[in-house]
Amino acid sequence: MYYGEQTSNAIPNLTGKVVVVPIGSLEQHGHHLPLLTDSLIGGEIVRRAEAELGDLAVFLPMLWAGASDHHLGLPGAVSVSNDHYTHLLMDIVESLIKHGFRRILLLNSHGGNGGPGGNALYQVQLKHAAERDLFLVLGSWFSLAAPQIAQIEALEQKAVTHACELETSMILSTRPELVRLADARGAHFHYDSAFWTPDSSGPSRVQVVRMFHQYTRTGALGYPEKATAEKGEALYTVATREVVALIREMAGWQPVEPN
Repeated sequence: MYYGEQTSNAIPNLTGKVVVVPIGSLEQHGHHLPLLTDSLIGGEIVRRAEAELGDLAVFLPMLWAGASDHHLGLPGAVSVSNDHYTHLLMDIVESLIKHGFRRILLLNSHGGNGGPGGNALYQVQLKHAAERDLFLVLGSWFSLAAPQIAQIEALEQKAVTHACELETSMILSTRPELVRLADARGAHFHYDSAFWTPDSSGPSRVQVVRMFHQYTRTGALGYPEKATAEKGEALYTVATREVVALIREMAGWQPVEPN
């Protein structure tokens, strides 16, 4: 069910459910994908998950603004700085806690939201350290489904990067009219490192901070020209499956007693 479609007096009867806060972005996605790509993908996963879960969970509207300062060197991004984004998410989570929700999931669709999202939940948890029945969770669909994504044989790339084969395939699957596949070109690297690869095609054992315009002219990574709608549908299937599994499990989580 959708939070925004409920009346005020219905909320006290819903607080035992998992409440999901979808977070995305509005930023450049190369020359071939719409600015709203992350939010469109996250919104489609939410739509499918809500249809499967019914009244087991309550979904807030997609928060389309994200922490995208690292994309500002290329045209299009509307970004909330990390500090402000942390506080924005804290205020949303605190509002839900005040109304009685105890299982809160930030369902993320944009890599840049991970840092401030995790910090927001950490700061809120510090304020509620005595409340053992409170579960604050950050989950990114591309991390939740990473093992399943890597097993999709049709994919050239085996992990989500940015405006890549995978994201392009997902938009082709649901909003093909928004994709300019003839303009699809991504940066890809054969980088001599055992620890890091700029396009995530190799090891990612450390975090290297870069602005997007520092290593891609188009704003895209990988091989977006290899995208197909069929690959996109396979990605939505595994991503939705793992999101639904997480929410179902969260619904039954019980307080952990120290031992």
